[in-house]
Amino acid sequence: MSKEVDSYKLGNIQVVITETDQPNKLHVDCNDGTYHSGFTVRRYEYENYKRHMNQKISTAYRKQHEEEEAD
Repeated sequence: MSKEVDSYKLGNIQVVITETDQPNKLHVDCNDGTYHSGFTVRRYEYENYKRHMNQKISTAYRKQHEEEEAD
């Protein structure tokens, strides 16, 4: 099992950051109870652009819920 680097709440989204087999990559796992998403980022991006990453996560989840309400 991968070692957890960080975990936090982003509004109602639970974000968990874990190590991968590659030393310079991290896995980001997001779950708001309805939608689940995961992606990989470089450690440098996570450490230096975390705020930008969080904005993109929030925007993506907001759009997903808006699309569901529109259907």
